[in-house]
Amino acid sequence: MFRSAPLRFFLLLAAIDHSAAIFADEKQAGPDPFGQASGHVFDDRDNDGNRDPDEAGVSDVLVSNGRDWVRTDDEGRYRIGVREDMDLTIVQPAGWRVPTDQRRVPQFFHVHKPGGSPSRLRFGGLPDTGSMPQRMDFPLVRNGSPDRAFRCAIIGDSQTYSNREIGWFRDGVITDLANRELDTDDCLLYLGDVVGDDLGLLDRLLEIGATLGLPQWLVHGNHDLDFDARSDADSADSWRRMYGPNYYAFERGQVLFVVLDNVIYPCPPGDDEPAREFCRDPERPTYNGRITDTQMQWLAGLLEHTPEDRLIVLAHHIPLVSFVDADSAKHQTDNAGALHELLKGRPALSLSGHTHSTENHAPGQNFEGWQANAGVGALPFRHIIAGAGSGAWFQGDYNVDGNPMALQRMGAPPGVLMLEFDGAEYRERYLGARVDPDRSQWIGLNTPAFRNWFETIMEWKALDPSERDPLPPFSIQDLPDTGILTPEDLAEGVWLTANVWAGSSQTAVEATLSDGREMRLERTQAGDGERARIGAEWADPVAASRQLSVARHAFESRSGDPRAQGFELFKGTSHGPAAPQPQSAVADRNMHLWRTRLPENLAPGVYRAHVTSTDRHDRTHTDVIVFEVRERRPPPGFRHEVWEQPASAE
Repeated sequence: MFRSAPLRFFLLLAAIDHSAAIFADEKQAGPDPFGQASGHVFDDRDNDGNRDPDEAGVSDVLVSNGRDWVRTDDEGRYRIGVREDMDLTIVQPAGWRVPTDQRRVPQFFHVHKPGGSPSRLRFGGLPDTGSMPQRMDFPLVRNGSPDRAFRCAIIGDSQTYSNREIGWFRDGVITDLANRELDTDDCLLYLGDVVGDDLGLLDRLLEIGATLGLPQWLVHGNHDLDFDARSDADSADSWRRMYGPNYYAFERGQVLFVVLDNVIYPCPPGDDEPAREFCRDPERPTYNGRITDTQMQWLAGLLEHTPEDRLIVLAHHIPLVSFVDADSAKHQTDNAGALHELLKGRPALSLSGHTHSTENHAPGQNFEGWQANAGVGALPFRHIIAGAGSGAWFQGDYNVDGNPMALQRMGAPPGVLMLEFDGAEYRERYLGARVDPDRSQWIGLNTPAFRNWFETIMEWKALDPSERDPLPPFSIQDLPDTGILTPEDLAEGVWLTANVWAGSSQTAVEATLSDGREMRLERTQAGDGERARIGAEWADPVAASRQLSVARHAFESRSGDPRAQGFELFKGTSHGPAAPQPQSAVADRNMHLWRTRLPENLAPGVYRAHVTSTDRHDRTHTDVIVFEVRERRPPPGFRHEVWEQPASAE
């Protein structure tokens, strides 16, 4: 989107005394080789986007060229140096709203790239934007009290690779949010990978999201790139034309949202310090997680203009750190430590997507791999990976609503993170898509039979697909009923488990059996610097049992669409027709799983377990699981032998 403005310019602007301080930084820096941008930020009382004579300027609004900052003066005027390739932006101030277009995309910017993209790009890139207009005015609309509480719906990785997947996103997360009746003071923030490589889908997705009536703020992700760009400087060009800046900031209430682009693509040798091994093959360009020096300079300047008691919410695609990808440099942020240092002493929150997992890391948490790959140890503030609107990339069998279950890498359902802000305080909650909104956890039993079933399939899954038996060793129908336990099971070890989707180190989980016994469940990962515990013993039995045997692979028809046999994911790759198969994402590790071992001396009978999790906000969620203890396991199927015996004589 390119903003247009009348070709008017106040020639005496520089001579006004009270403007001198505003331009001090630029004067000290010397002349601007590409000229200057100037104009007004104004109170658009009639909401028509044009400044009328009776519409006053708005003072103290922050304006940036993507590196430097100025504030508007008492008349709403600004002047700032022009850079060769930049987005001229304003920061939406608390108590105001920038206008939105028909897609509810906020309009607070002007894209400037004379000459346009240096090479032809698949999705169009940027055309020649020409010289900076002599005057760029930005409208604002008043929006009630700047201290009003509000909610923000945070969507990670909608990642739609096709129009079919956009339909699933519409019928899942967007439908849930439509049912929540969000207020116009609320906001909607996507954390990158908004689409899956096909930027031609972006407008349709935004049009669907616009039905919620909220401004749609977007983060740029590694699947929103121009993959045919030859340098990182050009890799967001089509995004900038279709949506807007790839990094920017806006205020709501006492919160400053800082949207960063921490995806470097391509990442050739010398682009990293040190150069990452996976960046060294020019024939196979890829991305890396890092915040550019220009953005770090931009953020440092922004923080200088921001009160120290303001909550800083960082929104970026690749996590600063991740549990599920703790051993990977590519999927964490190289200079996360430098960012932590920049924010030292400030209230802050990091929001990210990318990993298709929900991770709620409280201050003080630490896992092995973070120091080596991101340069950080114990966290100074909360880091939340917000899950994915697509869940596990729309894998899994269909649920009752016709959407793929797509349970994520640590077992949480697809969904949305809801944040409730009151001043500089916030409360977080994860809502599963098309799941009862009062539900926040899976409750299960990790039995010896489950562990054998899990390990056998995972061993088969690890084999070369071209050499292994095309039929998996087990399907879901081979898994013995985990709700029936024998004395032998209890002696070998049965764990009552709770997968609390947004659980953190500050979550407590307790259980009460129907015989009166009380038990405290322990988190399987303390977050004290240890490695991830991986395998059947640490898996969520509820999620894994659904992930390891997906019948959708076997869907086949005689007269239907040839491309509807089995199913398609990821750029149209085919999956099936074949026997039921595991999905690629399996909950074999977890930082939000709690468990306790059931007593070995449980007498035969039927039991109820009430499992209650309490989050850091003292909100409780209780689920009940019913299980049996039997001396021996009854046969699972129809008892044919009873009917094959001759009838007894009367």
